[in-house]
Amino acid sequence: MHKNNHKLRIGIVGAGNIVRTRHLPALKKHPEVEIVAVSNLAYESAENFCSENLPQATPIKNWPDLVALPDIDIVWIGTPPYMHSAVTISALEAGKHVFCQARMSMDLAEAEEMLAVSKRYPELVTMLCPPPFGMQADLIVKKILAENYIGRPHHVRLQSFTGNYLDSDAPAHWRQKIEISGLNTLTLGIYVEVLQRWLGDITGVFARGKIIHPMREGYDVIIPDLLSVLCSFENGAEGVLEFSGINALASGDRLEIYGSAGALTCDFTSDVVQAGKIGDRVLHVVDIPRELEGEWRVEEDFLAAVKSKGRVRPDPNFEDGLRYMRVVQAVADSRARNEWVAIKG
Repeated sequence: MHKNNHKLRIGIVGAGNIVRTRHLPALKKHPEVEIVAVSNLAYESAENFCSENLPQATPIKNWPDLVALPDIDIVWIGTPPYMHSAVTISALEAGKHVFCQARMSMDLAEAEEMLAVSKRYPELVTMLCPPPFGMQADLIVKKILAENYIGRPHHVRLQSFTGNYLDSDAPAHWRQKIEISGLNTLTLGIYVEVLQRWLGDITGVFARGKIIHPMREGYDVIIPDLLSVLCSFENGAEGVLEFSGINALASGDRLEIYGSAGALTCDFTSDVVQAGKIGDRVLHVVDIPRELEGEWRVEEDFLAAVKSKGRVRPDPNFEDGLRYMRVVQAVADSRARNEWVAIKG
């Protein structure tokens, strides 16, 4: 299968900012990896990307031609969500392993189809890009919760505020365009992924959204600038999740978990975790021991899974993606119907 001294040969579909700044430098560190082809929205941008970063790689005009190349082992998808399901399914059917940028898909139906096709090809590795938020604190938060340090969680508060969309004269960002981003709204999917990793599945939502600047340079925005979600968790906790792109002078993203025996907070900007028990005067900063410090190793993890021939399962996988897309879909349905929406696993 692998030509050229058993190197893993990668074709990139969608070589945007995250691929250039994050994935490419990490992939280049691996001598057993070769990036052989790049397809971008415009052929010229693929040409420029190759000449600037990968002079040996071939720019390819149309992504289906890249996916069809017989000597490619891996398709690396860096496009926005509107292309994820089509490229993923084509790549799997062409016998390629798939790494796909997050958010997984436009909506739940696409995510279900992607997972179903991946199950037809169990020998092929599929992985989604994990969120960088909470990565460093991931293991220590899991440990604190698993050791029952704060008791049984009953109240979860998350705030994720920026002022990115405050300027009403700015053109619509691609994340504000439903035909490119789908139902994904602000940082909802990212933080649902993190919360479900730490607290288990969200089982129901009631959501309200507001579009402060609906018209941007003639484009009609229908993705909210502001989103509030009430939710319930499988473990019995109630959650209040608030997201905004129109909050001036906002402080960093923050999570608070209150339990029967204490409380835990995580500041996602600094990755500082604080905890305390009933009777403590204040929360204390939790030192993260070196061996529990999480780090960005996504390329490493994916390549290890490919090389393991199915023994290693990468994380997050398509099942994890489906779990957060269920919530993204339910939030959109709740907003549309103005009612509580139960989420069935």
